[in-house]
Amino acid sequence: MSTTAVPEVAVTAVDEGFWTRVRKTGAVLLALGVLATVLFGALATDQQARFTLSETEGGAALEINGTIGAILFGIIAAAAGAALLAGVPKRWFTLVLGVGLVAFVLSFLCWQVSAAPEGRNFMPLVNVIRGTFILALPLIFGALAGVLCERSGVVNVAIEGQLLMGAFSGALFGSISGSVWVGLVAAAIGGALISLLLAVFAIRYLVDQVVMGIVLNLLAVGVTGFLYERLMQTDATKYNSAPRFSNWEIPLLKDIPLIGPALFRGNIFLYLGLLLVLVIHIALFRTRWGLRTRSVGEHPTAADTLGVKVLRLRYRNVLMAGLVAGVGGASYTLALYSFTKNMIGGKGFIALAALIFGRWSPTGALLAALFFGFADQLATYLGAIGSSIPSQFLAMLPYLATILAVAGLVGKVRAPAADGKPYIKG
Repeated sequence: MSTTAVPEVAVTAVDEGFWTRVRKTGAVLLALGVLATVLFGALATDQQARFTLSETEGGAALEINGTIGAILFGIIAAAAGAALLAGVPKRWFTLVLGVGLVAFVLSFLCWQVSAAPEGRNFMPLVNVIRGTFILALPLIFGALAGVLCERSGVVNVAIEGQLLMGAFSGALFGSISGSVWVGLVAAAIGGALISLLLAVFAIRYLVDQVVMGIVLNLLAVGVTGFLYERLMQTDATKYNSAPRFSNWEIPLLKDIPLIGPALFRGNIFLYLGLLLVLVIHIALFRTRWGLRTRSVGEHPTAADTLGVKVLRLRYRNVLMAGLVAGVGGASYTLALYSFTKNMIGGKGFIALAALIFGRWSPTGALLAALFFGFADQLATYLGAIGSSIPSQFLAMLPYLATILAVAGLVGKVRAPAADGKPYIKG
C-alpha cells in the first residue's frame, strides 16, 4: 500500500519591515514637532500667552512666554515623535501619540495667543471647554445613532438626514405648540421617520445601504428646504420661533473650578448626551440586548440559530438610532439657533467619522466627537482674536481634523463583520 506524502506548509509571520504604522506615525509627529519648534517659535512673540481658568481675562491663569512656550512644546512633540520612530512598545503608542499631539497644539496656541492684539492675548479655558461640548453635541448624538445601527449590521450614512429632520421638526412643532417638550418629541420622531425608511429599504428590500443613506440625506434636504421656504420664510414668528431650553445648574458641581462652569451649567442636551453615552455603553456590553446586538452585527446566521430574531432586532435598533439622532438635531433649534436650510452642514458625516475614529464604541465616539468639537471651537476662537491665519482655512479646520483623524490616526480598524450585509433568512 503506497502512501502519499503531504508536504508541510511553513507558516511564517508577516514581516512588516522597518516602517511599521507606529514608526510612520512617529516620523510624521517628529516632522510636526520640528515645524512647531522652528516656525511657531519664530512667529511667536515675547508677550505672555495667558490661559485663564475663567470666562474672562481676569482671575487665575496659566502663563508662559509665547516664544519659550512655542519652542518648549514643539520640542516635546518632536521628542514624542522620536520615541515612536525608535519603536516604543505598542501599549505605549496611544499615550505617547496623545502627548505629542497635545504638545503640538499647545505650541501652536502659544504662538497664536502671544501674537494676538493687546487685550485679546488670552484664552478663556472655561469658554473653550463649554464651546467644545456644545459643538460636539450633534456629533455625539449622531455617532451614538451610528453605533446602534452599525453594531446591528446596518450602515447608517443617513445620520446627516436624521439630524436635519430632527432640527426641522423640533423648530416647526416647537414653534406651533409653544412648548420645548413638544418640539423635542417631534424632533425624535422626525429622526425616526428617516430611520424607518432606512430600515424598510435596507432590511426588507435589501437596497444598498450606503446608496440608501445618501438618498435619504438628499430627501431630508429637499423636504426641509421646501417646507422652510413655504412655511418658515413666509411666517417665521409662527413657524420658526421655537422656545429654547434654559440652562440647568447643578448645585455644588457647578462651583468646581474650570470644569464646573463649563459642564454643570448646561442645557438638557448636554446632560442627556453624556447620559446616553453611559447608558448605551453599559447596555451594549453588559446586557442581553447588547450581546444579541453585537452577535447580529458580527454573525447574524449564528445568532439566528440561537433564537435571536435578527430582522426584528435590526428594525428596532435602527429606529432607536433615529430617535437619538433626531434629539441631536433638536440641540440646534431648541437650544441655539432658528432653523435654516441645510443647517447641519455636513456634521452628520463628521459624526460618521467620529463613529469610525471611536472604533464603534460609545465612549470612543464621545472622545472622537469632542476632538472634532475642539477643532471647531478652536477655529471660532482664532477668528475672535484676529488670527493671521486666513478665515477660509479656519472654516476648513474641523473638516481637516476629520481627514487627519480618520486617514492618519485611526490605522487599521475593523467594522462589525456583518456591517452593511443584508441578512436573508434561509
